[in-house]
Amino acid sequence: MRILLGLWMVFWLLTAPAWSAPEETPMRTVVSVVGPRNLSYLPIDLVPILQADRAEGIEVRLKHVEGGGLAIKELLARNSEFTVVGFPALMSLKANGGELVGVAALSDRPQFVLMVRAALRDQVRRIADLKGRIVGVHTSAVNAKTVAQQLLELLLRSDGLSPREVRVISSGQEWAKRTAMLDSGQVDAIVSEEPFASTLLGAGKVFFLVNLAEPESTNNIAGANVLHAVLATRPDVAANEPEKVRRLVAAVRRALQWIASHSPEELVEQLRIADEPEKQYLLTCLRKYPRLFSNDGRFSNRQIAETNTFFHTSTPEAKGVRMEDLINDQWAGRKE
Repeated sequence: MRILLGLWMVFWLLTAPAWSAPEETPMRTVVSVVGPRNLSYLPIDLVPILQADRAEGIEVRLKHVEGGGLAIKELLARNSEFTVVGFPALMSLKANGGELVGVAALSDRPQFVLMVRAALRDQVRRIADLKGRIVGVHTSAVNAKTVAQQLLELLLRSDGLSPREVRVISSGQEWAKRTAMLDSGQVDAIVSEEPFASTLLGAGKVFFLVNLAEPESTNNIAGANVLHAVLATRPDVAANEPEKVRRLVAAVRRALQWIASHSPEELVEQLRIADEPEKQYLLTCLRKYPRLFSNDGRFSNRQIAETNTFFHTSTPEAKGVRMEDLINDQWAGRKE
């Protein structure tokens, strides 16, 4: 009897379907970010494309908006749990009574350009020549100035102008709107990110007055190497869901490491851009600026110092707000 029972057990083990533990359901999260395909924020766009999120047990849904102020608004309204924005916008929020915390750095060099309407080439040769003119910037939230607006104020002060000596209006981020504003003379200059700036340049609409991605044009401007793109969240998310933060930071680092080990052509191919001119301008910028992105997501002491200088120069009334008080580097780490 025991022999028969033993033979039956062997037969059952050989013929029974293999058992495996049920696959873990990934955590889900929403990230609000300017885009899609904003050059500075490409690493977060790549996270779901490369399935870097799934590799870390998290499922990322991107909520694209038109400006950094709106991205922050989505996070504060709890329509997202994370955002990718310029770090000085977090400092502006803190100065106005709000608070978000940066958890990973996406940028190496910032990608902002102060560009001027082509028809003004002979009239505007330096920043001070913008006195009395109209400058377009991204829309700010009520309680946080965007990095573009802060940059404009920094640049104006660097050449002896008060921000009150120019008129600042919202130019949005859409190609059609910016083109119409330039063509009609509604704006004389615009602060923009790449590749939109190079797109306007290629169309003959503008010329570049200052380009932060080219150090030779910002040698005399303290704070120009500001930390731009940062992954940020609310303090309650960092405190109550540290595992979710860890997984998302790890996914972002996967995307950054992938970018560092692949060519601009391979990166653009992953984005599957249907519009050929957009594809070519993006590729041109990636080739032109090889130091766009962080390799590992770590915060650097160099960028912290530059970002403090940037914010305190553009917003001198908020000297007490420091970048180092608004980061949590336990997941991404710190470097010199």
